[in-house]
Amino acid sequence: MKSSLHKVLHPVAGRPMLLHLLESAAALSPERQVVVVGAGRDQVERAVAGTGVRVAVQDQQLGTGHAVAQAHDALAGFAGDVLILYGDVPLVRAETMRAMLDRLNRGDEPRAVVLGFRPDDAAAYGRIIADGQGIIEKMVEYKDASEAERAVTLCNSGLMAVRSTDLFVLLDRIGNDNAAGEYYLPDIVMLPGGASAVIETQAWEVAGVNSRVELAGVEALWQARRRVEAMREGVTLVAPDTVFFAHDTRLGRDVVVGPHVVFGPGVTVADDVTIHAFSHLEGAAVASGAEIGPYARLRPGAEIGARAKVGNFVEIKKATLGEGAKANHLSYIGDASVGAGANIGAGTITCNYDGFFKYRTEIGAGAFIGSNSALVAPASIGEGAIVAAGSVVTRPVEADSLCLVRPEQVGKVGWAARFRERMRAKKAGK
Repeated sequence: MKSSLHKVLHPVAGRPMLLHLLESAAALSPERQVVVVGAGRDQVERAVAGTGVRVAVQDQQLGTGHAVAQAHDALAGFAGDVLILYGDVPLVRAETMRAMLDRLNRGDEPRAVVLGFRPDDAAAYGRIIADGQGIIEKMVEYKDASEAERAVTLCNSGLMAVRSTDLFVLLDRIGNDNAAGEYYLPDIVMLPGGASAVIETQAWEVAGVNSRVELAGVEALWQARRRVEAMREGVTLVAPDTVFFAHDTRLGRDVVVGPHVVFGPGVTVADDVTIHAFSHLEGAAVASGAEIGPYARLRPGAEIGARAKVGNFVEIKKATLGEGAKANHLSYIGDASVGAGANIGAGTITCNYDGFFKYRTEIGAGAFIGSNSALVAPASIGEGAIVAAGSVVTRPVEADSLCLVRPEQVGKVGWAARFRERMRAKKAGK
């Protein structure tokens, strides 16, 4: 990855890969979750803090079998089924994990269940040779495989389900007599005394990440599936391939999303909302019937009321826009409350920061803020008040009053003509 950030903490859809995987596993209500980590332990521990996940450390990188063995102490006293997953394979669904466990507990009770897949290009994946019933006859790493074995299309994802009572006994029996001198987890399948089974899934679900290129590929897979899901749930995406979701984006029915819209984490959108092109939303809630954009930015803490309008080049941060309120053009509204039906004119800004502290602005229901006004917080604009265009408001404005803060206009007849004549003469003299 060429990064100071641990590989499994690189984000997909705004969430670290590892947390995607842990969330899917959590849907099975596991008794314990253990993360085995080598370098970068502190980063991983911070990422899983407060989740109940235990961290085991692999000080030496001696292969996948050796890595799993490091979970021995964390699983002490546990009697149940163990799912072995990979933090850089984040798209595995809970349904697939459950299918692995179901196969493990079928009547023939295989020693282990391996998750296989058939990629378009089998490349250097380990191969699985199985019979027609899915019983594994042989598993072999690519570098140790013969030409005939490399011709097999069923590949090993590395994901596995094993009973805890078997796992560490089997790991103690494997050796490292192979091309890499490592302890391979798949070798437990081929130990004498029991048969293992394979079930298959689609290649996209077990796509792994070892580079920025592969990270982008997994992001594209996630986004493509989320777009389809959104449209199936009643959302119109005008140009689906240009819309990007976060892992927790929530959209209601009859939402219309224009081209090139980006959802950051923490966005909830109610029914009948229109989000026009090139808008960016993060940490925001949008109520039913509201209209956003184009080119709008909703930052964390933005709450847009029912049938409110946030227009082009308007930025909202930690502010509430009441029902039916409008900010149609070129405005910044931060640390503020805008009442129902209020109108924010073009070029209005809430001056909420003095370099040290943030201050709030309160705008009452039905107030009208004229274009190019600056509201210097802390500011209070009463209900129904009108702030004249170009005003710099520094004191409270009473309800239903007119606030006019601008110098008297002065007109000097003929001054411009005299000025031009004087300047032309001066230029000619040079």
